[in-house]
Amino acid sequence: MSRPPLQDAFGRVARDLRVSVTDRCNFRCLYCMPEEGLRWLPRDEVLSFEEILRVVRLLVGCGIDTVRITGGEPLVRNGVEDLVGMIATEMPRVDLSMTTNGYRLAQKAPALAANGLRRVNVSLDSLRPARFHAITRREGMETVLDGIAAAAAAGLKPVKVNAVMVRGVNDDEAVDFARLARENDYHVRFIEFMPLDAGHGWSRQQVVPAAELLAGIEAVFPLRPVQARGPEPAATYEFADGAAGSVGVIASVTEPFCGSCDRLRLTADGHLRTCLFALDAHDLKTPLRAGASDAELDEIIRGAVTAKWAGHRINASDFAAPGRSMSQIGG
Repeated sequence: MSRPPLQDAFGRVARDLRVSVTDRCNFRCLYCMPEEGLRWLPRDEVLSFEEILRVVRLLVGCGIDTVRITGGEPLVRNGVEDLVGMIATEMPRVDLSMTTNGYRLAQKAPALAANGLRRVNVSLDSLRPARFHAITRREGMETVLDGIAAAAAAGLKPVKVNAVMVRGVNDDEAVDFARLARENDYHVRFIEFMPLDAGHGWSRQQVVPAAELLAGIEAVFPLRPVQARGPEPAATYEFADGAAGSVGVIASVTEPFCGSCDRLRLTADGHLRTCLFALDAHDLKTPLRAGASDAELDEIIRGAVTAKWAGHRINASDFAAPGRSMSQIGG
């Protein structure tokens, strides 16, 4: 049943839903979680596929048309390809994608594509094996690259590669990533380091401004802007010489785009978040499991969206980071 769109007090209409299926991850990326990992959610606190499907169905009925499956690392959840199939079968018009670290992607890409996944975003923060290990605290760079290639071969296109750039860690690899995009028809997205690390070690000095990264690439591979991005978080650029692929920048810190944000997030334990940096969340799991009707859930969802704030306050003196890290919220 179609319901009125989800519009907040600032006129923004929610169209994009990020669904975290687990808080667990097989990597320990330094900008996300400590080396020893985090305390994982008990299994019974994580939404079942049927519960996720119900929430997605409700939100799609309210105008959500893009759903991205995230984690933690979504491919560590057993049978996640079945959830893909459940959503794609019931809601075939939804643009269904996934963000993954790529480690299990070579094995899973054929089944994901067969079950209705349209495309993938793969996190890869270095093209140098030793540095990859230093960032993720795991081996496996070549495995991730194989996974990206397998995704392309399975038709999960466009293949996007997400690189979080951190000053003094990997900020000298922007041109290498641009070359990877050109040579393989990948779409690289550079993401500014955000204060969502579990260790709360983020500092503004570690942020590499998007403009700086673009200038470095432009000096080697001239670029041209694609088009106005609208609600998309990335500003995208093609190669001026007509080469394949593209590069983009997600400048959440230096050039916030909150005014056009159309995203909602469902955490693995069933909380609806209206901003990545929100300090509160809205519990859907408890009413779901207590037998709430669709109308009752719809009321909670609309209340959450109505209360969405104007934007994060990273650049304000009173900024407070959310209590959960990126892996616990879901990208």
